[in-house]
Amino acid sequence: MSADRNVTDLSNGLENVPVPISGGSDGRTLPEFEYCPDNVQGPGCTFDPSEVSLPGCSCHSLSCVAESCSCLRTHGQVYDSTGTLLSLRNTDSGYCSPVFECNALCTCSDACSNRVVQKGLRLRLEVYSTENTGWGVRTLEPISNGTFVCEYAGEVISFEEARHRQLAQSIKENNYIIAVREHAGRGTVTETFVDPAKVGNVGRFLNHSCQPNLFMQPVRVHSVVPRLALFAARNIDAQEELTFDYSGGYSNQPPAELLSSNSAGAVGAKKSDGILRKKCYCGADNCVQFLPLDLSIIN
Repeated sequence: MSADRNVTDLSNGLENVPVPISGGSDGRTLPEFEYCPDNVQGPGCTFDPSEVSLPGCSCHSLSCVAESCSCLRTHGQVYDSTGTLLSLRNTDSGYCSPVFECNALCTCSDACSNRVVQKGLRLRLEVYSTENTGWGVRTLEPISNGTFVCEYAGEVISFEEARHRQLAQSIKENNYIIAVREHAGRGTVTETFVDPAKVGNVGRFLNHSCQPNLFMQPVRVHSVVPRLALFAARNIDAQEELTFDYSGGYSNQPPAELLSSNSAGAVGAKKSDGILRKKCYCGADNCVQFLPLDLSIIN
């Protein structure tokens, strides 16, 4: 899909709410891509993200409670009764606890408070043409701290495919690959690579900020493949641009090791190990001047 005019719904009805586009009068056009609200299996990925592969609970209540729900007893309660994300930070390790929602095999109701990310986009968001950072996303309504905003969805690919795609890109091309590394103890690391360049959702238009108002949290629903969910890190006003730190941090304290090679901003001129990094135009007081770059993908 590409556009150089206002579009009433970027998602073509695939989301619960329309995703309008504002801008394009400056000659800026949207990149060609296929809109998809969920992750899809890409080259090298050995798991189908749409396959139900996690066990379910046998609760028959309106909403699960930790005392009787196998999902919550095993993985812990992460949402309150309104579906707002509870504090997940482990102050000793610096990483977030894993998040598992009730899934398609669970017998609890669709209204269960442990079903949040799987319900998809619920907020009114708009893709718009920013002044300095290309296309961006802003909210058309206030968002409370801890609220699920949207996913960063795309093709789930292998490390080898991520490396191939990044090395094949020119400096003028935007690189949207997010590399997520989750530490499971005893040196076990799970890697997930998501690229929404060709297939993706509204999350692909989110810009980086060194002082973001969103943070990324891997959430597992039906599959062992995590969904890269973005939650409000503070109360957000209507018309604010939505941003997250491509390196995975928030307020200089990383909630998880989310190393990104995402470079959706304008071109800069700093080389790191021979790679030209792109300049950051987020305007934050703590701006580090250049967008994060995960060199482990290309080394």
